[in-house]
Amino acid sequence: MCDFSEYGGPSEEWLEVEKTIPENIFGITDDLAAVQKTNNDRRDKGSAEILPLFSDDLIIETYTIPTRDGSTIEGRSYRPSSKPSTEKLPVCIHYHGGGFFFGTLSSEDASCAMMAMMVDVVVFNVNYRHTPDHTFPTAWHDAQDAFAWLHANISLPTINGDPSKVVIEGVSAGAQLGASLVLEKHLGKSDVLKGLPDIAGQVLLIPALAYHGTYAEGPMKKIVSPEKSSYKQNEHAPLLPLKTAKWFIDMLKIDPLPALNDTKLNIVGATVEEVKGMPPTVIGVAGLDPLRDEGLLYAKTLAEAGVPTDVRLFKGVPHGHRRFVHLKSRVAWDDCLSQGISWVLGNPEATGKFEVKVV
Repeated sequence: MCDFSEYGGPSEEWLEVEKTIPENIFGITDDLAAVQKTNNDRRDKGSAEILPLFSDDLIIETYTIPTRDGSTIEGRSYRPSSKPSTEKLPVCIHYHGGGFFFGTLSSEDASCAMMAMMVDVVVFNVNYRHTPDHTFPTAWHDAQDAFAWLHANISLPTINGDPSKVVIEGVSAGAQLGASLVLEKHLGKSDVLKGLPDIAGQVLLIPALAYHGTYAEGPMKKIVSPEKSSYKQNEHAPLLPLKTAKWFIDMLKIDPLPALNDTKLNIVGATVEEVKGMPPTVIGVAGLDPLRDEGLLYAKTLAEAGVPTDVRLFKGVPHGHRRFVHLKSRVAWDDCLSQGISWVLGNPEATGKFEVKVV
């Protein structure tokens, strides 16, 4: 039985930041369209202000990607212009966070551009479809369709990627999409992914890996007691309290309840035998996050299965803390991302031990 409660509790730095923000970023009873637009506009504006710092050093291109249901989504690549056009670069596929509800293609421009420059990779930004207009499993299918499209078009001059060095990276909801894709490809569960090159690694930041409706019979059974769990300890956490996390997921309209080992919604339920042989994995978890324990439990399973695994715990801060520019944990987040991509691409060796690096 696991006890991760030592990683809970706010830092003094976070308590000072918390005094400056509203109790809730948005009201979960507000008009959905207005909430979505306001948040997306804010994200787009912030990204647009930062992108010019990098755009002159990048080749940026936008693509239309067909989906299995006859629709289309957008993708965007960011390739460092300092690299010769003939050089095949590693590719990092980015799936954004936002509870399957927030996010646009442009909202990710700044972070994707920075990532491309920091690690000298091509970043491929996928704008999967969102709730409430698109429910489960549309986003999961979009993520897979974009992965397949990338491999079919990886030799485009604006990408020119190395198909043997494709890394999956995601944040929050996007990390769930990425983690599901990697697991389903490993298990051969998706026809769309069959026959495509092996994935070089995955970097999952503040991932959602469990479905709240089956949590008590799943992850909670591995925690020493409910009182010690992140669901209880961080029930009223800032930025993403448990009720808000559930609100996001409920908009997916999931019915019936998924199995405890469902590879889209209960990734944390994968067994040691099922994950053996998976690619190197980096998982970054926030100590004040209701989702903390599911990330750590999955990392433990991977590590004990002999998968090279790097686990970083952002102590004292909540889910989505990176948006606050003066927090020291923002640097730790960026280090986890940039160092993580480089680490998974470096063919790391497994230790077989579950170790948490507190940062």
